[in-house]
Amino acid sequence: MVNTYLLNVTGHVQGVGYRRFVLSVAKALDYVGYVKNLADGSVEVVINTEFEEELEFFISKLYDGTLFSAVHDVTCKKIEMMIFDDFEKR
Repeated sequence: MVNTYLLNVTGHVQGVGYRRFVLSVAKALDYVGYVKNLADGSVEVVINTEFEEELEFFISKLYDGTLFSAVHDVTCKKIEMMIFDDFEKR
């Protein structure tokens, strides 16, 4: 069963190519959902995945980030199912 997860990434994650990085990782893993900047300086990621092990791997990649980013924390919570066709940068 596919679940939808909302992740919030805090730290120095805007203006450093972080959304482009998340987009490339998500597409490589065949995830659908989106990534977008929030007004508070964090980045929101919503993905659909079937396996928690894959989610843990994805979160570990979010911590890696780009050369210029500095991720302080990634929070994750399961949310109501959302349907996506692709993964997009918003």
